[in-house]
Formats: sequence, structure tokens, C-alpha cells
Amino acid sequence: MRSSLLIPFLIVLSVALSGCAGNTAPPASTYTVSDDGVLALHCTPGTVKEEVIVSNETYTQSRIAFHTECGDVTGYLAAPENPGAAIVYVPGAGERLAGHEERMVRFASAGYAFLFVDMRGNGGETAGIPFGPQLIEQDYARFKAGEMPQYYLSICDLIAARKHLQERYQVPVIVMGSSNGGRYAAVAAGLDPEFAGYVGISTSDWGLLDSLDGQGYTGEPVRFAASIEPQTYIGRISPRPVWMFHAEEDPVIPYESGRLLFEQAGEPRAFSEFSGDHGINPDVDARIIQQWAQIYAPRK
Repeated sequence: MRSSLLIPFLIVLSVALSGCAGNTAPPASTYTVSDDGVLALHCTPGTVKEEVIVSNETYTQSRIAFHTECGDVTGYLAAPENPGAAIVYVPGAGERLAGHEERMVRFASAGYAFLFVDMRGNGGETAGIPFGPQLIEQDYARFKAGEMPQYYLSICDLIAARKHLQERYQVPVIVMGSSNGGRYAAVAAGLDPEFAGYVGISTSDWGLLDSLDGQGYTGEPVRFAASIEPQTYIGRISPRPVWMFHAEEDPVIPYESGRLLFEQAGEPRAFSEFSGDHGINPDVDARIIQQWAQIYAPRK
């Protein structure tokens, strides 16, 4: 059974629309969506401000503010001096930096730059609305009005994070996401060919598109739903690699739902079960670091 939001799709156009909450100027970033629901983005470049928090012989940890047209997006970076590859990490719903600081150091010590992106509306330092009925209604209204949905802006944020790491280190950049974050990450990897690969952990489709199809919707609601679903993009990641991890007893996103999304990916791809229940954990960390040891050997 595919994971589903299981909510009625409300077409609400009575909200006060603007490109960004609290911003009277329309956004400069633009998008188009094809008839079959494939998103194309033109993301306006922002500026970056960095504050070093810790620096030692092994790694440097810093806070990064991405100044965008629709407010600041916060990221936290841990990296050795010469990483072999870099990770844009997309957290799941409600995941905070505090739960990932040891992980960031673990990856940095293994030779990888690890950038935790505090997503819009995830309850951290970055403002926004969390993914759910309210965001879907607001974003669909913006989509109908030709405004920039927050969901699309979040994908622009991940692309901006990739560009920052790639320009800084000149290494492959992989996008990695856990749970809801894996869904955003799959869309970003499918849209941005400069991502070197995709890692999805305890993730699947949102289920919105299947829910609408089951309710008999057609037209614009279906086109919008397709534009935000991982299934629309995961097949476009190939020939870049797809790695997916799922616990068989996951109580949040069923194992079968993760397998369904994985089966739509092209080669090369790998699906692994891990010890635990839901979300990234030390077992997943160890498996990723081991798998990448021969692919992205740290530079001397």
C-alpha cells in the first residue's frame, strides 16, 4: 500500500496571494509545469553568509545563511579541508540540527562535507509552513495564480545548497533525505542534473497524486500533484546513482511504499534494508560511508 496523505484536495483560492509570505514584491524565480506534471525551475541566485562555529584539525563546522528572495534559509555545514564528496542533507518533518550534529562530524571525519538544510516550515530557524493540508491549499492557489509555491522554492533552496558546495569544493554533491526530506530530495535530484546522486531513507511518494486519481480528479489539481511527487522525477536521476534504505518494520512509511518508489528508479540503483524503524540512524550512516569508500575516496 502506497503511503497517502488521505485528505480531500481543497481548491482554495481565497487566501491572500503573494510570492513570499510577508514580502510585497513578486519573486524573481519562475517555473513552468508541463501537461504531464513535470516541473522546470529558474531559481534566482541569492547570497551566502557564513559564521564559523568550530574549527580543528579534522573539520570545520559553520552556520550558513542563504539569503533568498523569500527570506533566509539556514544551513549547518561540517566539512574537512579537502572532502572527497559533499552531501546536501534534507531532514524529515520536525528533524532538528541537534539530532544530527554527531552525524555531521561522523561524515566529516570520513572525508565528506555534510550540509544540513533547515527546510522552510520544518520548525527550525527557517520560516514557512510545514508540508500538509495548509501548505497544499496555499501552494495550489499560488500555482493556479501563477505565483511561486513554497514547495518549489524549497527545491530552489536545495539547488542553491548544491551550487554552494560544488563551487566551494569542486567535488560531486549528493542530495540525501530522510522520510519527508527524502521526497524533497528525490524531486531536487530529478530536476537538477548537477546533483551527483540521490540517497532516500525511509521515504516514498507523498501519495497525493494517487489519492486524487482515486477520487476522480483531472486537470489542474492532478498536474500540480504530479509536479511535487517523487515518482515524477526519480526515473530522471539515471544514469546518476540512486541509493535507498528502508527498515522492514517501518511504522511510519511502509516498506512496500519505499520499494514502489525504488522500482521506478533507473540504473544504477541499490535498495538496502537497515536495522531500526524509521529515519536515518547510525546503521544507515555506516552503510553509506562503507559504500562510498571506493567511489568518493577523500582527497589528500
